[in-house]
Amino acid sequence: MECRPGCAACCIFPSISSPIPGMPAGKPAFVRCVQLTGDLKCALFGKPERPAVCSGFQPEPSFCGDSAAEAEKIFRWLLDTD
Repeated sequence: MECRPGCAACCIFPSISSPIPGMPAGKPAFVRCVQLTGDLKCALFGKPERPAVCSGFQPEPSFCGDSAAEAEKIFRWLLDTD
């Protein structure tokens, strides 16, 4: 699966426990990463300070669904939140 342009679900919906520049305590689920640009791209992409968990995240239908809205539903279901 290819990453959908303008989606950024992986930068918003999952929690990230490792430090991120600008977010030293990591990022809670459903909180936009401070490194996410206005055009929904990672400001750290390809840089050594990008967290390994972010670099290792690969788009998959089981997490990403067919849209950002579907990805949010999937993550809410996985985390059992409404």
